[in-house]
Amino acid sequence: MPGEVANIALIMDRIGPEDASCERPASFMRLVERAKSGDTAAFEQLMILSQRKVVSTAWRLLGSEDDARDAAQEVFLRAFKYLGRFKSERDFYAWLYGITINVCRDMARRRGPSPVSAPLETDKRTGPPDPLASAEDAEARVLLAQRRAMIARALATLPVKERAVIILRDLEGLSTDEVARIMGSRPTTIRSQISTARAKIKQYCDRLMRQERKR
Repeated sequence: MPGEVANIALIMDRIGPEDASCERPASFMRLVERAKSGDTAAFEQLMILSQRKVVSTAWRLLGSEDDARDAAQEVFLRAFKYLGRFKSERDFYAWLYGITINVCRDMARRRGPSPVSAPLETDKRTGPPDPLASAEDAEARVLLAQRRAMIARALATLPVKERAVIILRDLEGLSTDEVARIMGSRPTTIRSQISTARAKIKQYCDRLMRQERKR
């Protein structure tokens, strides 16, 4: 296991958040089966393909890039340890999301509240100002960055379960049924949690905007 820790940390350092790519389902599942049989190169490829999903989800759950990176290493260590229990008829990413949520819950309990930093994709999409962009474009980019930061702050105020379901459903784009399977809950419960979480986010953002207008 110490050797695997070093290997996973090395891969995490070597690849960036944009290195994930899409594979055809059949070839992807063959990769999973090879990893299950002990092919470490196949498992490394799975890490490369899924790192962005894991890190972005952990970042949204924990509110910190450093914590998200630490969580991702633990996620892949657990995935490596328990991959033999993964059933091929299941969705691999759903299984990995479940591990990610459990790891982040454990870290959040140990760590306590943490300041919220910008979401993973904010830096990539907003980036430095383009000197050739129009004033309207620059203003739109600033407003978009502010909106994302506001939503990140709103997410941090939610209870862990509500935050997890809204991230999986609205930000990762999973269906309600998929979220229910990952969370070990019923679709009706998930729908209720999503509705409540959306309402809380809207109330938080509305309140924040009212405060900004008063300044």
